[in-house]
Amino acid sequence: MSIINKIKKMEEARAASNALFAINPYRRQGTWVFDDPGVGLYAEPFVAGIPEMIDVLVKDIPNADDGFLMIFSASPFATPDPIAKIEKVADDLGGAWYRGKLYGERMHGWLCPALLKYFNE
Repeated sequence: MSIINKIKKMEEARAASNALFAINPYRRQGTWVFDDPGVGLYAEPFVAGIPEMIDVLVKDIPNADDGFLMIFSASPFATPDPIAKIEKVADDLGGAWYRGKLYGERMHGWLCPALLKYFNE
């Protein structure tokens, strides 16, 4: 790989790690899904523990089933007491298992390879 390609990859990784992303999850056929036409995702489902995490996060949001704003990033948000912070614990099946505390409740779930539409790894 040339030095120019290496620098380009480093810049892309730095930009992705500093970026904030926003999606609007909503309930469809009993689970949480989201659309992001910009990356080619439509009714992309959350599975394997993530719907339960979302349920905890939106418990106080009226009409959350109709959709809500979810902002996420590879980097921590500058807040002293985040509502939710999850950490990657293992790669599996092209995705990864995450665990964390949501409103003080310990939870875990798997995020699928669709995350690679947002992050390099």
